[in-house]
Amino acid sequence: MTALLALYLTAACTISSCTAFVMPQAGITVGGVALAEESSPFPSSSKGRQRLPFYSSIQSRSISPLAAKSAKSSSDDDAHQYDNYDKPIVLIGLSSSPQNNELQRLALSLSGAMVGNNAQKMASTLEILERSQGVGLLGDDDDDDDDDATRNNASASSTTGREAVSGISLSALGLDSEGPFVLDAALIRELVREKTLTLTSGVIVLDFNHAAFHATENYKAEDFEVDLIRALGSVAKVLYEEEGLLSVYVNVQPDDDSDGEDEVMSDEARERKSMIEKEVLIPFSDYELCIKNEGVAKKEAPSTSSATTWSDTEWELQRIIARALLPPPIVGATGSGPNNADLMMGLNTFFLSLSFPKVEDASPYVEKMCQDVDSMEYRVDLLAAAKDYLASNSNDDDSKDDDENCKEKKDPRFDILYQQQRLRVLCRPHAQRAPALPFAGSTIIDDALPIVYTVRTAHQAGTWPDDEAGIQQMFDLLELGLRSAAEVLDVESAWDAQLTDKLLHQSKHRYTSLILGSHHVVGEQVSMDTAVQLYRQCRMDNRAHGAKVVLSITSNENDEDQLAYKASIAASKIEEDVPKIPNIGLILGEDGSYSRILNPRFTPVTHESLPSKAAPGQLTAAEIMAGRLLMGQIPSERYAILGHNIAYSVSPQMQGSAFVAVKLPHTYSRADVETVEEFVEGPIWNDDNFGGCSVTIPHKQNIIPHVDVLTDAAKEIGSVNTVIVKKDKFGTRVLIGENTDWRGIYNPLQRRIGDDAAKSTQYALILGGGGTARAAAYAATKLGLERIYFNRTPAKAMDLAKEFGGVVASNLDKDPESKDSLGAILSQNNGSVKVVISTLPAAAEFQLPEWMLDSNSLPIVFDVNYKPYNTALLLQATEKGCDVVRGSEMLWEQGVGQFELWTGRKAPYGVMKKVVLENCLPSDEEKK
Repeated sequence: MTALLALYLTAACTISSCTAFVMPQAGITVGGVALAEESSPFPSSSKGRQRLPFYSSIQSRSISPLAAKSAKSSSDDDAHQYDNYDKPIVLIGLSSSPQNNELQRLALSLSGAMVGNNAQKMASTLEILERSQGVGLLGDDDDDDDDDATRNNASASSTTGREAVSGISLSALGLDSEGPFVLDAALIRELVREKTLTLTSGVIVLDFNHAAFHATENYKAEDFEVDLIRALGSVAKVLYEEEGLLSVYVNVQPDDDSDGEDEVMSDEARERKSMIEKEVLIPFSDYELCIKNEGVAKKEAPSTSSATTWSDTEWELQRIIARALLPPPIVGATGSGPNNADLMMGLNTFFLSLSFPKVEDASPYVEKMCQDVDSMEYRVDLLAAAKDYLASNSNDDDSKDDDENCKEKKDPRFDILYQQQRLRVLCRPHAQRAPALPFAGSTIIDDALPIVYTVRTAHQAGTWPDDEAGIQQMFDLLELGLRSAAEVLDVESAWDAQLTDKLLHQSKHRYTSLILGSHHVVGEQVSMDTAVQLYRQCRMDNRAHGAKVVLSITSNENDEDQLAYKASIAASKIEEDVPKIPNIGLILGEDGSYSRILNPRFTPVTHESLPSKAAPGQLTAAEIMAGRLLMGQIPSERYAILGHNIAYSVSPQMQGSAFVAVKLPHTYSRADVETVEEFVEGPIWNDDNFGGCSVTIPHKQNIIPHVDVLTDAAKEIGSVNTVIVKKDKFGTRVLIGENTDWRGIYNPLQRRIGDDAAKSTQYALILGGGGTARAAAYAATKLGLERIYFNRTPAKAMDLAKEFGGVVASNLDKDPESKDSLGAILSQNNGSVKVVISTLPAAAEFQLPEWMLDSNSLPIVFDVNYKPYNTALLLQATEKGCDVVRGSEMLWEQGVGQFELWTGRKAPYGVMKKVVLENCLPSDEEKK
């Protein structure tokens, strides 16, 4: 092996400079598949691949965290790093052992999840890789060599047949009979830039505890360790800094078995991790996932149902990626959206302040707490691990010199991150108020209760030291909050401007956390002018998405407990030319209890089940809601669905369950009338507590004369499915007509299509000509799709084409010579059908012509009918392998939009989806 290495050293420059295309050896693991050997057009020395010296990519390079930070900053511009991201994900770290192989297993799981675990899509991805330069990435097994040195990142199971593909893991490090090898970053760069490697074509793994780091009888790993670290570190640096790949540090820190018989992670691996964590693993990643023994093979099942499992770990990685790929939050944004502070910190929302030194202590209370709150506040400064963190930093120099017992040391940084993950695990089964978090394709994560990540300093009513060293460490911990993909990051506005600017700049360009600027005045009462100025300060130069000001009062003779509330209103009115953000205003102490009732949004609360309050004067969410109801701040509003022959409608169950889930005292009923006039002259419409209504067939157009304002969407679509009630500045009722039907079509399709529509001439084929077809045309326009209309009444299709643009197909024949046929339209424009949207009645039993479903590029098929669950069109599309969208998904998506417009807060997505499915899924009898 030493002689072979010397040969590599000699050949490094000549291979790199003289070969037209250098194909380095690398490893790819395909979950559940044994790949057949493929021929390659490239120069080969071993099974279709040319070996590159494993350290050649790092010649004349060194790894420096300072250089890494500098390069990262210099590449930043006004754009968000991961907006519209379509590159591979990178997992970097150390598995506990090659047998446990946590990084590769996570890569396989994530890769499959990114395409909805669609085996057909995974097989297609493999074919693309095999036909491209990526063929050099495809690993194989050497059946003729039984030496342990041939070990590669092999999956746990192996079968034949592409239908069994579960995921693709691209390993940058491999080991075979000729020795170790590292994938040259130049190859990945080329494959990424030519779009062979994308977000859904596999996950890249940089595992610094790969089998190549472990010696066998015939392989001396120690001879290669330093060079392998340097080579992998160089690849990590290039992929992160130069190529801008989204990288997650998988921080594996297992506990060894208590009986001492099994060493889960070797001392050498722990020392290697300690050596490179600050030099490589943290600088070349943006996010971090912590793992203890969840990935250890042959472990017994957890003794308690709340223990973290491997499934929880996979879920947490998916949540992190989902958060990372969200659209960046916009300061002052209103309306719908998955990352909107106006809704996340919306009306009648609450977060619970946890004050336990260990998250596990909260376990007995979590179920009841989750029923009343919308977020959990993770108070880092109150954790026992925070004290350990301070101690470890103060003794940092001593700890660096003591490597012999590194596995015995506490790692409070890891503990702080891991406990936050534990909090999410505890909340998951009970997170009924969690908002929707789009993940990939059709997947929505609906059980991730948001976390407010807070490090409260001593002079701001907390416990964290606020001397110079303490503030620096506070900002380090806030950066850790960003790395954990916390939904909301509380940033105190009073501290070092340079450190604050650095954090906010980092947040804006690389993360999607909402920033809550905060300030607490402790022990003194300030004037109204000062309080207003504090709100301005908490805006942090218009970079915060919400502002929280907490004041103290010395007396309450003149309604001083309203000071923070009044200042919040005044602050929002003074600066008319800046974006409006949620203002949160509270008064500390028992005298401030009333301020918590007055504060309309994102109020910190305690819970009646807890043994103690996090702060004096805190109320429970139930107490606050009761107070607001008693004071008339929250009237019991009346809602309804307006239509005719609507006994089938699921909306009353869906919206009613949502109101109950968030503890709003509203009602939702059916208004089944033949004419709109019957409703607008009736008791619900004219009730002072009328909050709004859903509108369905046949009244979507007839309701328009009875509203005061139409939104742009309602005007363009020409129908209203939602009426919203607002008050103007004089207290007069204003009725707004909106249309959320198009959102019910747009949202599911946008998750599946992403930005693909703009890459070529792609069409939406819209079937039908009624009101829902108009909403479909509007949604298709927003998606960037060209439109083709087909209807049995051509005049209606022509009307759609005139109003929304597009062409009319006279028939759906394939023949390009047939005038105005679908085939002719596609042929003339070199286009393809990306989406079929059917608004035809289910009773029509319409099906697509077979030629549309015989191509390699199958369309997404959307049927707006939600009963029956399986229409003839959906059955046909499913049998052919198409991605399908059912009317039930449209129903809850448009319903979520209605709920948020009515209530000014995030909807309990999972609750609404569950109710719809319970009412739409076919019964056992219907399945027969």
